[in-house]
Amino acid sequence: MISAIALPRLMRIGAGACGLLPEVLGQLGLSRPFVVTDPYLADSGRAGRLVERLAAAGVRAGLFSQTVPDPTVASVEAALAALKAGDYDCVVGFGGGSPMDTAKAVAVLARHGGHMRDYKAPHSQDAPGLPILAIPTTAGTGSEATRFTIVTDGATDEKMLCAGLAYLPVAALVDYELTLSKPARLTADTGIDALTHAIEAYVSRKSNPFSDGFALAAMRAIAPNLRRVWTDPGDRAAREAMMFGATQAGIAFSNSSVALVHGMSRPIGAHFHVPHGLSNAMLLPAVTAFSAPGAPGRYAACARAMGVAREGDDERNAVSRLIAELQNLNDDLQVPTPGDYGIDEARWNGLIPTMAAQALASGSPGNNPVVPDAEAIATLYRQVWAA
Repeated sequence: MISAIALPRLMRIGAGACGLLPEVLGQLGLSRPFVVTDPYLADSGRAGRLVERLAAAGVRAGLFSQTVPDPTVASVEAALAALKAGDYDCVVGFGGGSPMDTAKAVAVLARHGGHMRDYKAPHSQDAPGLPILAIPTTAGTGSEATRFTIVTDGATDEKMLCAGLAYLPVAALVDYELTLSKPARLTADTGIDALTHAIEAYVSRKSNPFSDGFALAAMRAIAPNLRRVWTDPGDRAAREAMMFGATQAGIAFSNSSVALVHGMSRPIGAHFHVPHGLSNAMLLPAVTAFSAPGAPGRYAACARAMGVAREGDDERNAVSRLIAELQNLNDDLQVPTPGDYGIDEARWNGLIPTMAAQALASGSPGNNPVVPDAEAIATLYRQVWAA
């Protein structure tokens, strides 16, 4: 089997990497960036400092700072209108997953037109849009290294997965110092998101030797450091490991795939506005227990990479230790159940058929070691509620 591998053309990784944006733009022959960020990064002055650094290098940038969590069609269209009002030759996504996903969507729509629904999976958008540069400020989504974006259709409450080479940044500047001020809840949710990326990439039916290496390396980086950054946000060594692990996990799943956790997570986010990493965390222990019989050797390898099983442990014990660790991690990081989060039980149960259908339609469950039908997914949603 030939594996199809795609990576950013340039990556700059390490403390202070975001300061290299003017240099990287010059290397790529770009000079008119449109920076997409969020209100927090604008209000805190970080986005302004990025634009000032560009100006000092003779680069005049536009700035859009009104992205929203879990980008919607409406928020993407607002960013697109701002881009079209100027003369720009590239898009810079500066922030967490939402600004980067918004930047990716805008870059495609600016060149190819149409509506976001036109681009949702199974469509693959490989013809390039405007060049995308990504500067992540959270250690979670890995979007700086992926060929995917997610946009919510506000009319249907569907999180649309859009895929293709057009969404792959040409450059990623991965600077762990940008995560040092992130609060505990965001740190936990994005960290579990990255861990989920790594696990799902490794157990996916689309896994390959290239993605396997990055997935295992990501688990080795994330697992021993997630609790450390939760308890001590200023732990620079742990922050650096988490940021690198998140990027490695992004490379892994972009060149493999995600699976059932993500398929089930997106509808929770769309209907109940639960942050993506948090909905992944709610699902991860139960979905892992459901999926493990389909690839016990793979899940056992995850347990060993995470340091919760030894090389001499048999597969059954290793998998049991993995499932227990994922639940313990949720407990330690105070991950709420859907009910504890404030979701109404009757509404949750009423939407289970819709969520199950949307999960299946995303295609991600088809990559799972155990491929579920709608009823199996519905049972898992009920199980997660009762956890």
